[in-house]
Amino acid sequence: MFKLSLCPKDNKFYDLFILFAQNIHVSAEKLRDFVNDLDHSDKRFKEIKDLEVKCDQILHNIFQELNKSFITPLDREDIYTIGKQMDNIADAIEATASRFVLFNVKTATKEARELSDLVTKGTEQVIQLMEELKKVNKSKKLLPTIVEINRLEEEADEIFRQAVRKIFREPLPVIDVIKWKEIYDYLENISDACEDVANTVEGVVMKHA
Repeated sequence: MFKLSLCPKDNKFYDLFILFAQNIHVSAEKLRDFVNDLDHSDKRFKEIKDLEVKCDQILHNIFQELNKSFITPLDREDIYTIGKQMDNIADAIEATASRFVLFNVKTATKEARELSDLVTKGTEQVIQLMEELKKVNKSKKLLPTIVEINRLEEEADEIFRQAVRKIFREPLPVIDVIKWKEIYDYLENISDACEDVANTVEGVVMKHA
């Protein structure tokens, strides 16, 4: 039987969100390093995969705490959604790295490196987002952090568009066009996933305004 927690000020959810974001950021850093140096890609991919498994465990812990808690500091639906959306970031990072391995890519393009760098910046902002969410009613940095995540996603969108335009205009083998289009899609999906978290947190801010 679950033991019910009646304390609405329990910080366990916030702490788990921060831990989640920190692990996601480490995974993004490893993806950036991976893209910039594709030697030993199998070993590097395993490190990213291990972090994705760790993120799955954190999500499981969040859901466990949600089941045990009678009163929560945020709406239950928001806690669930934030957890799932953060897991989407971790999954997207792992899926992106897997494409480099599956497609046997030996050298990354400039655009891929730029997108992986933006991913790292975006996940760093997600850490700050979770830290500021913990003090949602008093934070002066929460909304600027949301704006910055949205700005990074727009920058990633522009690089994505340029990259796709380039591969369809250059005389590349069809198989390379297919490979890079999918890789760019996955890289851009990570930024989209970061923005999803920011948008959900913005909704939480509006509820607490």
